[in-house]
Amino acid sequence: MNISALTDRFGLLAVGLVAFVAILLALYGLAELASRRDRSRAVATVFLAPAVLFLAVGLVYPAVRTLVMSTFSADGTAFVGIDNYKWAFTNPDALQTIANTAAWIVIVPLLSTGIGLVYAVLIDGRRGERTYKALVFLPMGISFVGASIIWKFVYQYKASGEQIGLANQVRTWFGLDPVNWLNVSVLNNLLLMVVLIWIEVGFATVVLSAALKGVPTEIIEAARIDGASPTQIFWSVTVPSIRSAIIVVAVTVFIATLKLFDIVRAMTGGHHGTDVLAHNMWDQAFRLGNDGRGATMAVLLFALVVPVVIYQVRNMRRQELEGR
Repeated sequence: MNISALTDRFGLLAVGLVAFVAILLALYGLAELASRRDRSRAVATVFLAPAVLFLAVGLVYPAVRTLVMSTFSADGTAFVGIDNYKWAFTNPDALQTIANTAAWIVIVPLLSTGIGLVYAVLIDGRRGERTYKALVFLPMGISFVGASIIWKFVYQYKASGEQIGLANQVRTWFGLDPVNWLNVSVLNNLLLMVVLIWIEVGFATVVLSAALKGVPTEIIEAARIDGASPTQIFWSVTVPSIRSAIIVVAVTVFIATLKLFDIVRAMTGGHHGTDVLAHNMWDQAFRLGNDGRGATMAVLLFALVVPVVIYQVRNMRRQELEGR
């Protein structure tokens, strides 16, 4: 691309930005000319309109278009109704993908939140707490692809000779045969989950540790005076007190798990029974060129997200009402 072409592109971008600002200023000026009673409503409309427009163009329209595409054939020329959905729930490979996704969204949020909570409780108030937090939070600074490469070396398999994978090297030290971990069905899915759990535990620990600091010490001391054991204090006092933080962590990890693509792509490419919805959606649409099935997988992914989002919104509203 030559310099003149770049100049033209940046020129068009600059013109677009200037036009956008000019339109906003013009609308704001019209709002100021409105009567005092309608002025606040007019000003709010002016500033909300661009956001609503971007939301409609960037979210609503693609969602509707994807839903429509899921009812068409691979090349998008023939209407096939619910045939793509029938394929998704009858094809063995597609069913395996859905089952894998279901396992991911149950196991990963549960273990990430649980391990993060236990770790946060164990280091709370201890000497070196900041160091412990930093150590467990470090994987959050690694990209999913980078973490996948690290763990792929851990699971690396060689049929003969010296093993370079840590897991197989440990097995050979004990006189056992090496295992091609990422080719073993079911086990390989669990091993991939370890990567995401390793990353998300740091996030869970930091958020829940901050929540633990907000638990009133008076309540804990009162429970101890009443003869409650540490286990009873944990389940009856600590957990209910940080319930909202636990829900936030679990929902955040849940959504991150649903969007999972990088780990599967970098470690197995979706082979050997490890495919998930987000990866299969890309695979169908871009590698296999089947836009209908790719859109179907996207719709199924969206259907899994919606109930969680609705629950989170209701939970936030309930917390706001309780806080008043």
